[in-house]
Amino acid sequence: MLNLLKKSLNSSKWVKSGDGVYRNEWNFVPEVTRKVMREGLKINEAGDDVTQLFILKEHLQNHFINLNEKWILDRCILDGYVFTRWLYEQGSVEKWVMNYACSLLSMLGERLDHILYTEPDDIPIEDDGERSINVQFRNDIVDIYEDILSSSMSTPGCDTWRDKVIRLSGSVDQRMNTIESIL
Repeated sequence: MLNLLKKSLNSSKWVKSGDGVYRNEWNFVPEVTRKVMREGLKINEAGDDVTQLFILKEHLQNHFINLNEKWILDRCILDGYVFTRWLYEQGSVEKWVMNYACSLLSMLGERLDHILYTEPDDIPIEDDGERSINVQFRNDIVDIYEDILSSSMSTPGCDTWRDKVIRLSGSVDQRMNTIESIL
């Protein structure tokens, strides 16, 4: 989806800078999980405290790279919180890491203009060698998203982000039209 968005927003002028960000009028920041995986940390179901702290650090850093520019993040702190919560529920992440993720969601969520959530039924599971293809893991993650998107009681702290969520559904073209209409 990020690649389609780059094409849609004047792709001929995109330049990938040394920090991995594609820059133009809009700056595209690739997802943080694969970056952390390339640094040798376990991701998805195998994640732990260290993995999540590195991922949360990346989310925090994304908000302070350049405050005065337009950014589109492939993943945001909501994703970091959801996966941390799943790992916490499995006993793989300690409570203080979970609390830190929740606090970052409150703090960083306030800085986001929009959070785009693609309906999971519109995205098939594909084995790309990095993304988990475990159906139960995916279903658990979707359940956590649905829980926190539908109830403010599901995330303690300041609810600074919930009204910024825009659900994307339909074909790729339909989703792209929705995105373009908000930008």
